[in-house]
Amino acid sequence: MRKLDLFTPLGVLVGLAFIAYAIISSGGLAGFGSFINAPSVLIVLGGVIAAMLVSFSIGELKQFHKVTRQTFKHEQYNLQDVINTFVRLSERARREGLLSLEVEVEKVEDPFIRKGVLLAVDGIEQDIIIDILNAEILALEERHRKNRSLFEKAGDYAPAWGMIGTLIGLVLMLKNLNDPTSLGPNMAVALLTTLYGTLLANLVFNPMAAKLALKTEKEVFIKQIAIEGVIGVQSGQNPKILKEKLQVFLSKEDTVVKDVKFKGESISNEA
Repeated sequence: MRKLDLFTPLGVLVGLAFIAYAIISSGGLAGFGSFINAPSVLIVLGGVIAAMLVSFSIGELKQFHKVTRQTFKHEQYNLQDVINTFVRLSERARREGLLSLEVEVEKVEDPFIRKGVLLAVDGIEQDIIIDILNAEILALEERHRKNRSLFEKAGDYAPAWGMIGTLIGLVLMLKNLNDPTSLGPNMAVALLTTLYGTLLANLVFNPMAAKLALKTEKEVFIKQIAIEGVIGVQSGQNPKILKEKLQVFLSKEDTVVKDVKFKGESISNEA
């Protein structure tokens, strides 16, 4: 189940708030205005957009908005629930046979688990099931890597365009040394573009790319547990043994006390 991830906008706002506080506490509100420069913004944002257009196809760039939304969502994974699902499936398979899982698996929300169990029900060999599910994991990782590269590249380009803006400002400043009134604006362009580029890279693009990478790792981890569960169900493992085998993936924080019913017997998970 997906929920709004408040830490992404909160992190950006906290970073901006500390920077704003540092500026205002040193120079007051008037000093804050000195850090706003439209030409610097245009150089950095325009440069990043142009570089992205060169680097990616229009189809890939259309994913930018979709991928951005993913950083504001949190996928809730309950490992104990995943384990309990396989224990329940294993218990029914041992009692009524694998074919009985066709109905039971319809209650499973995760399409990856559902696919794996249905392959087992269809009598597909164990090695082939593992190959199919691992191939799906590899495909998922590749899709996520491509989507994540949008932010990684933007994070690389932003500081570079900040430096380009700095060079532009320095050239303009040196060209007009005889005009004292132009030194201030040109120096602002020279310094603020570097600030904007570095800020975008290290507060927005790179942190979002890191969050997406972490989400991928968590999703892959869950799917690897699912593969072990599917194989355990197909091979007819004892539900108690399968439960103990899958619980090695749990951390202490993930382990919660829940009752799982086995043929009228209640087994409690150990924390």
